[in-house]
Amino acid sequence: MIVADTNLLIYLYIKGQRTAQAEAVLQKDPVWTGPLLWRSEFRNTLIGLVRNHGLRLDHVIGIVEEAEHLMAGREYSVVSHRVMNLAAQSACSAYDCEFVSLAQDLGVTLVTADRQVLRTFPDVAITPENFLEEKI
Repeated sequence: MIVADTNLLIYLYIKGQRTAQAEAVLQKDPVWTGPLLWRSEFRNTLIGLVRNHGLRLDHVIGIVEEAEHLMAGREYSVVSHRVMNLAAQSACSAYDCEFVSLAQDLGVTLVTADRQVLRTFPDVAITPENFLEEKI
């Protein structure tokens, strides 16, 4: 099981340079989890792609449904004071710290490309590239 940040989900569902890598992460570990926040971040990113890059609304609605199916049963509320403590002790956003907090609580790895999160929380956060290189 991994905590997948929202960008990893975007890479998986929106075809681009990082799609194959996200697919490889999913193949290596198909049990992805996240804080409930992932849904709002995911929808917000997708509507931006509709508005600014011409993706069709019906297409992104289908993507949302697929992603929700992938994450079903593995979405969690996080403890606010833990998130706030992580954010206060770092320069990371409270949004990012929700993913960090969940990974810490579950004792699993957070797979992210966010450089600031990777620098600040190297004990829990790992790049997709490094995740794929790790031995299970």
